[in-house]
Amino acid sequence: MKFFLIDFEGNTFIEEIKNLKNIYFAFPSFSYIPNIPKKRCKITKIKPIEFKIYKNAFDKVIEEIKKGNTYLLNLTFPSEIKTNCSLIEIFSSSKAPFKLYFKNKFVCFSPERFVKIKHNKIYTYPMKGTIDASIPNAKEKILSNIKEMAEHTMVVDLLRNDLGIIGKNVKVNKFRFIDKIKAGDKELLQVSSEIEATLNNWQTNWLEIIKKMLPAGSISGTPKKKTIEIIKKVENYNRGFYTGIFGITDEKTFLDSAVIIRYIENNENLMIYKSGGGITIDSNVKEEYKELINKVYIPI
Repeated sequence: MKFFLIDFEGNTFIEEIKNLKNIYFAFPSFSYIPNIPKKRCKITKIKPIEFKIYKNAFDKVIEEIKKGNTYLLNLTFPSEIKTNCSLIEIFSSSKAPFKLYFKNKFVCFSPERFVKIKHNKIYTYPMKGTIDASIPNAKEKILSNIKEMAEHTMVVDLLRNDLGIIGKNVKVNKFRFIDKIKAGDKELLQVSSEIEATLNNWQTNWLEIIKKMLPAGSISGTPKKKTIEIIKKVENYNRGFYTGIFGITDEKTFLDSAVIIRYIENNENLMIYKSGGGITIDSNVKEEYKELINKVYIPI
């Protein structure tokens, strides 16, 4: 059984799980975790990027959209935080379908699967669209929101295209279903879809297949190549492992992987939380800035 990690730039780390040192993870089907006492971990202070800096980047993205260079772009920034827990304590105490602690460099507690391979089928689950579950009629509001519908549809089209590059018989099994996600003391509704394709002999070139789909569409945008160029210009910081992927595989019958979001980084003893959201022509800068801050949480 192998563990793999690929950052936003495509740099790759692969190791047999039995040889991992100071690396722990949790998947729905398999976990490799330390015996660390659980604490009630919380973020005690958030220092997000200044609104004027965010707005400057946002305005540049909107200009690129108007020029037709991108239609959807995932704009992210780092926030400085303080917390009552160490990274390993956050890993142990947080709740999420996919978790990773990597050598005291970062921890993530991701709600988003990237791809899953089972026998000769590959599945991907793009997530786009989030709303506070406590809002009256939250489910109806998020599903009827025109901006959210457009954003989600573009990501689904992008992922269908990505699966078409490496597989055949691509189809959307479920379109815009709702998942509930814990976000600190709050509960969020997250909109997802399920897309499927058929693979041949993936066992011999699984890493090549995965890399052809990177970066993940939900955290980059469309068209992907040009959008990534714009991201690197307007964000003006290094995403690093954030918005990369990690996974496990037996190289025979299954592979599972997740997108590295909901991410805290230890940067020279500063805790940095990286977050963001998708920008379309219908986006509102104040709402997008608020979403960036709302995604700074530890699910407990």
